[in-house]
Amino acid sequence: MPKGVSCSVANCSFWKEGNNCGASAINIEIDQHAAVNLNEEFADDLGLFHQDQAEQSKATCCLTFKPKE
Repeated sequence: MPKGVSCSVANCSFWKEGNNCGASAINIEIDQHAAVNLNEEFADDLGLFHQDQAEQSKATCCLTFKPKE
């Protein structure tokens, strides 16, 4: 579980009391690549360990989010 990771998205399956994230890891991507499925074979063209830069936090998104069922 990531320590010190605060999240206010209460409908995420990893959300824990006190706004704590219960995920074992966090995956964050820039919005430009947010829809890329890195589990697909062709995703390697993007590069599994590619590096991007975001000018502001609002240009990023958390791919770890999974809605509660």
